[in-house]
Amino acid sequence: MDYIHIGKIAATFGVKGEVVLVHGLEKKSNFKEIEVLFVEEVKNSFLPYFIQAAKAKDAVETYIKLEGVETREAAHRFVQKQVWLQQEDFEKVAGKRSKIGLLGFAIVDGNNSIGNVEEVIEQPHQVLLRTTYNKKEAYIPLHEETLIKIDRKKKEILVSLPDGLLDVYS
Repeated sequence: MDYIHIGKIAATFGVKGEVVLVHGLEKKSNFKEIEVLFVEEVKNSFLPYFIQAAKAKDAVETYIKLEGVETREAAHRFVQKQVWLQQEDFEKVAGKRSKIGLLGFAIVDGNNSIGNVEEVIEQPHQVLLRTTYNKKEAYIPLHEETLIKIDRKKKEILVSLPDGLLDVYS
């Protein structure tokens, strides 16, 4: 089963066990199409929680009530935990042009396949794509000088990287 990282629980909200999910879906979402989200309580361990109710605050925050979480104290244990969706659920709620939608895309520099996007990190003036290159974690800058094309049909990101950038990871 493939999981897509969408964000993290930033805070509790109210007194009935609701939490604030900060996500990278780049559109308002009340998660109506989604029954379950996965919370990473322990590294690489995704525990399913049923969504009892959800209300979009804006394009990056949603108030969520998880089944079985009835108090602010019970909800507090989820704060700062990473949240994941199953691939098929992610495709239902992600914005068509959202940067988080680039997860899994192949990064290609000329004829050189660098790796697949494992994480999208938004910075003030650029986006960084985390991938594995030569068995090492690598960060590929994505901005107007490096991006050639995003081919959503082929799930490829074509880039032109500065000379020597990948040498750091060799």
